[in-house]
Amino acid sequence: MTKSEAAARILKLRGLINDYRYHYHVLDESIMSEAAADSLKHELSQLEAEYPELITPDSPTQRVAGRALDKFEKVAHDKRMISLADVFSREEVLDWVSRNEKLLPGGKIAEFFTDIKMDGLACSLKYRNGIFYQAVTRGDGLIGENVTLNVKTIENIPLKIDADTAEVRGEIIIFKADFEKLKGEFANPRNLAAGSIRQLDPKVAASRPLRFIAYDLVAPDTPTWHDTYETLRKLGFQTSGEDRVFSGDDKKGLFDYIDHLDEYRKGLKFNTDGMVIKINDRAVYDSLGIVGKTPRGAVAYKFPAEEATTKVKDIVISIGRTGAATPVALFDPVQVAGTTVRHASLHNADEIARLDVRIGDTVIIYKAGDIIPQVKEVLIPLRPDGAKPYDFASELKKQYPELEFERPDGEVVYRVKGESSDLILKRAIEYYASKPALNIEGLGEKNVSALVDSGLVKSLADLYRLDAQRVAKLERFGDLSAMNLVNAIRAAKSPTLAKFITALGIRHVGTQTAVSLARKFGTLDKLSEASEDDLLEVADIGEVVAESIVAWFSDEDNIKMLDELRELGVWPQDDASADLPLAGKSFVVTGTLASMGREEAEDKLRALGATVTSSVTRTTTALIVGDKPGKSKTEKADKLGISRLSEAELLKMLNS
Repeated sequence: MTKSEAAARILKLRGLINDYRYHYHVLDESIMSEAAADSLKHELSQLEAEYPELITPDSPTQRVAGRALDKFEKVAHDKRMISLADVFSREEVLDWVSRNEKLLPGGKIAEFFTDIKMDGLACSLKYRNGIFYQAVTRGDGLIGENVTLNVKTIENIPLKIDADTAEVRGEIIIFKADFEKLKGEFANPRNLAAGSIRQLDPKVAASRPLRFIAYDLVAPDTPTWHDTYETLRKLGFQTSGEDRVFSGDDKKGLFDYIDHLDEYRKGLKFNTDGMVIKINDRAVYDSLGIVGKTPRGAVAYKFPAEEATTKVKDIVISIGRTGAATPVALFDPVQVAGTTVRHASLHNADEIARLDVRIGDTVIIYKAGDIIPQVKEVLIPLRPDGAKPYDFASELKKQYPELEFERPDGEVVYRVKGESSDLILKRAIEYYASKPALNIEGLGEKNVSALVDSGLVKSLADLYRLDAQRVAKLERFGDLSAMNLVNAIRAAKSPTLAKFITALGIRHVGTQTAVSLARKFGTLDKLSEASEDDLLEVADIGEVVAESIVAWFSDEDNIKMLDELRELGVWPQDDASADLPLAGKSFVVTGTLASMGREEAEDKLRALGATVTSSVTRTTTALIVGDKPGKSKTEKADKLGISRLSEAELLKMLNS
């Protein structure tokens, strides 16, 4: 085949493959078998391999995952990516309409535009000369991260469109059916989608069935939101298929459709927690402006939460970053709104008393906004005999004997006595930045105090929002030191999972326990969903430590903090040690080794995935015995039937 013949054939192959992609991934219909499509893709890749000069950026073969990145590049959005204000009732919708109509010259909204609210990762796609060239996450709305290589692997995104310059925004999601096949590895569909796109290796995103659902066309301009969606579909983008237009006078039709979607959503292919309502005229929409981070011209109506019943196994108390003591109910696992719920915040002592919730009670739980689980009520007729009222003050003394608590006048929350919120925050940041944790240079005690006292840092997440120019104005800093600090913080955005767990400062969780948790669960999402029973399977973790971990990940302040960090691109790397040869095995080293020091031996064992502890327990795999071993360790190993390994056997194991 000549080059000109190959060029003509390549053009036809690309056209047919793109047509198949559009029908299969956007319209959910097939014009040929998957095997036939694979055969065409194979022929195209062979021709392009023979004539590489004929490869173009929009070729279907260019979706393949590229090399792994060291970090994500920061990109400023041309136009801010906003969030929507939530409403939860018809009255709140009508209040929103009334507020806007007072601001409009004619005092009337002509049309409403509605669409289902997607539960995924917001992303912006940019096209130049009709060719896809960049994908940027929402980030903080002003600056996001360049995730082009990952997003390019998503099959339903067109690499070439019939428009010169365009910016398309939407949600990256995964269908419920696809998530079911992977749910053992992830907390929920949104976490899977977000986690896949935030991997530095594009092969991860390429291996997962992600989809992009478009909801906005920033450029080119369209007069109405309805026209926006029509244009998106003509350009080859998939939308939810649930968009509608209602007359401004047809409030009944609008509310009837909300009710319809509330019932219908259970049969949708994707997860949703509400419906977006916008003023259809985009010029009017834009003229109303933005308040804070939300536009006046749109709201998100949240569907009523789903409910379920479960039993309260225990109530533990979490100490948050402000020193507040928050009770957490631990449940028998139950499915609510598509996710497994194992615990929920009970907020404070007054709420426990109001609900009269007791250990052993059967309760109705729901998810507010399909996100945060809450206890709705206690089913008193099902209360077991002997269930006692929860004594909050006594439990504080029992669970935290080393601390004193007080309940300030006029407040409902018990707090650690004698410590202010700022002092607790400073200690948390210092530990977060310490050597055992993220080892961030420049975040010592005095610099942390300067940042907190100035008001620049009010949370851990604020560290990653620091601007070098503002930091340089503080007394302890100059231009160079401020820039060095900001760069050091940014360099710590993707730590190892074990280091990140350590940095969180979870009570009773030190360096070795963090390593064990990282190896057991592999990802922070899995750890955050772990039950007490799951945690008790980890070596050296007892009931007190397990309760502390569950309580920490149930605290709403901690959940909010982790969500903020994730949105800012701060997230630990997945732990790959589960695939190492000694993963799941636990060793104790005793005595003197001739070939290496004891610490070196322990490091080598850990590098191969093993857990190394200082004491022999029933979970110990083997005791490694050198010269002059500890008598108590050898005797306990013999008593428990733990096998011994000599230094020669250790070396053989390490070398093999």
